[in-house]
Amino acid sequence: MTVRTVLFIHNNFPAQYRHLAATLASRPGYRVVAFGSPTARSIAGVQLLRYPWTPQPESEGHSFGRRFNAECRRAEEIMYLATELQAEGVEPDVIFVHPGWGEGLPLRPLFPNAKIIAFCEFYYHPVGKDVGFDQEFLRFGLDGEVRVHVRNATMAMALADADLGIAPTEWQRSLFPPIFQPNIEVVHDGIDVDAVRPNPDATLILPNGSQVRAGDKVVTYVARNLEPYRGFHVFMRALPRVLAAHPDAQVVIVGGSDVSYGARPEDGSNWRDLFVREIEARADLSRVHFMGVVPRPTFLDVLQVSAAHIYLTYPFVLSWSLTEAMAAECLIIGSDTPPVREAIAHGQTGLLVPFFEPDLLGDTIIRALDRPDLFWHMKRAAREVVVRRYSVAKCVARQIELMESLLGTH
Repeated sequence: MTVRTVLFIHNNFPAQYRHLAATLASRPGYRVVAFGSPTARSIAGVQLLRYPWTPQPESEGHSFGRRFNAECRRAEEIMYLATELQAEGVEPDVIFVHPGWGEGLPLRPLFPNAKIIAFCEFYYHPVGKDVGFDQEFLRFGLDGEVRVHVRNATMAMALADADLGIAPTEWQRSLFPPIFQPNIEVVHDGIDVDAVRPNPDATLILPNGSQVRAGDKVVTYVARNLEPYRGFHVFMRALPRVLAAHPDAQVVIVGGSDVSYGARPEDGSNWRDLFVREIEARADLSRVHFMGVVPRPTFLDVLQVSAAHIYLTYPFVLSWSLTEAMAAECLIIGSDTPPVREAIAHGQTGLLVPFFEPDLLGDTIIRALDRPDLFWHMKRAAREVVVRRYSVAKCVARQIELMESLLGTH
């Protein structure tokens, strides 16, 4: 039997590749290897090689090239791991790589015969997408716009070397230069719809020791970190009117206080504290529960007790938390921004509101808590969309089909 070697490269492996890598590792005929940084996690059946990584102060080079310098350091580490793999007599047949950190730069010279599939998560634009969308936090002029544009350098170089690109949504694909788009397929990473599902008996213990359960008036918000990119400021500004209208409502917020995207507040604090201070005189904060970063079982409990789940974002990458909330049959109240409107059809699978209107967001949440019976059909329809379009079974099958097509085995 012919054994194909599949190499995954992602500094935070498995990340977007968790379902695909696990599926291939469980099948005969595949050897699965992964390269990652110290934050990478091993999964069953995958040989994981990690490279050392210590962030360094910004170099003294030109500001436009400082990110590229760090990306080149990662590329060098990938070269060392590749040499280690080749010393074992292993040459990958297929390489799946997220090129956003420079890890794709050396692949074509290292592995000239491998099929390279690049993950096309985001192509930066200096105006009107994530950058420049929210004028409240716009801080730079032309120099800053050029720095944003230059961030695409390693992505463009990786795509020039790749045999195929995969983007998780149509909108994310549309961000890439037209010359690349014909070679980019749209396939989502996949949602485990068996593990993420509604539970009418779900309960959640809050930080103050009290308990809420499915059917209670629980408003939920989830982000990796609480920051403007994910509309945290808009959500917080909507809360005073929601809490006043429903004295028995509880608000559950999941996410860290660091920064995943963008920058910290100018005063050096964090966005959570900044917006708590903004609303504390107008809101009963004893009913606003900050959970921090939670383990996955707790995250699922949060979704399953939710009466209204809020998902707001700049025009940026689509979070797994949205599609998982849909799979859990949450009532989604989302921002009318791309790519949210690609997943949520207003009035059919959820409700969309303009990003910059916290009062309208508050009124929409109030309406959802007033009459939950009016929205059951949207919740069920949202899960049906995830099962049909984003399930692991369908997404992984499509990714494998594309891979085998490149190898000429399909």
